[in-house]
Amino acid sequence: MAKLNHNIKDPVNCFVPHSPPIIKGSTSGPLQGLTFTVKDLYDIADYKTGNGNPTWLETHEPAANTAAIVQSCLNAGATMIGKVICDEFFYSFIGENAHYGTPLNSAAPGKIPGGSSSGSVASVAGGICDFSLGSDTGGSVRIPAAFCGLYGLRPTYGRLNLHGATAMAPSFDTAGWFARDLDVFLKVGNVLLDRHSATAEIEKVRVAEFAFDFSDDEVSIPLQKWIESDQCNLSLQSPVTELPDEIILDNAREAFRIIQAREVWQTFGSWIEKTKPTFGPGVKERMDIAKTVTDEERDAQILYKKKVTAAFQEMVPLGTVLALPVTASLPVDINTDPEILNTYRAKTLSLVCLASLSGLPQISIPVTHSNGIPVSLGLIGWADGDEALLSLASNLMQR
Repeated sequence: MAKLNHNIKDPVNCFVPHSPPIIKGSTSGPLQGLTFTVKDLYDIADYKTGNGNPTWLETHEPAANTAAIVQSCLNAGATMIGKVICDEFFYSFIGENAHYGTPLNSAAPGKIPGGSSSGSVASVAGGICDFSLGSDTGGSVRIPAAFCGLYGLRPTYGRLNLHGATAMAPSFDTAGWFARDLDVFLKVGNVLLDRHSATAEIEKVRVAEFAFDFSDDEVSIPLQKWIESDQCNLSLQSPVTELPDEIILDNAREAFRIIQAREVWQTFGSWIEKTKPTFGPGVKERMDIAKTVTDEERDAQILYKKKVTAAFQEMVPLGTVLALPVTASLPVDINTDPEILNTYRAKTLSLVCLASLSGLPQISIPVTHSNGIPVSLGLIGWADGDEALLSLASNLMQR
């Protein structure tokens, strides 16, 4: 692929300082003429991957190969215009990076963009590119997509090729992508999703009333009004009023947190002990906690993860979709007090962890606003039912 000079304006502070130059895609293909950015966890041949941390960047060599998902987009004709900021080691969903700054939320100025794919979402919401490649371990596509009013998908676990992507917590890690335009979003899905689809007609859409009850009114009320309006053509049946007795949102969040923490330390711990890097606020504290989590604690929570998986496979069988708020709250102001952020983060994580724990696909669809801020509907589908979610989004938004 030909490399061009990087001469692109950055009004939303999304590009990393070490971004590669523009890499032109193939001259033909389904994504021909589209531009995209890449979260700084995906390798680009001959350039370094930073993972949101300057010390990692300094202590690692340039990549030998380009990540498979990036190469797929290039082969399909899209042009990569640069690498973009992410939260340090992807260990946050706020979107603030102490080393590179906070990408701007063009859809809600002054509010956080969401992370860890903050540069990805900002580059698309700001109109710099047509789509962007992010990743989602515990919400890092779904949350920023919701905060910035974009389409985003966390695919079924294992559906997208992660070769050449930095691991975080491998039992949860997925790739994902963002787009403003639904047609673009669908085209990218057709290129990236593997061929292991579990095809079925959607026969039932169930409203997760437990999730609406759990969310803040400024999220749940506008969403409920939209669902009840003529704009919504979902065939709603059999609402889920509450989760099975053995599944509690706080416990699910804790299971995810502990398993993720143990895997994060297994991934990065030896390097951290050796190099002693400087972390920004929040990430440092989470890394310190991750260091203390034992295999025994993780194993106990894996048993709970299996309960959540079984419950959601029963709740969302082939042909059924679950509708719920993507986030429990609206985006807060940039530079919100860390103590407030701890509670704020825990509330939304209680919802987004459900798809992460169960490995099911979840799409984020911008459908309404609350006080001028985007609010998105989340749809969780059955395992390998990603294409059905894309089709449902198309039918829902192209009326």
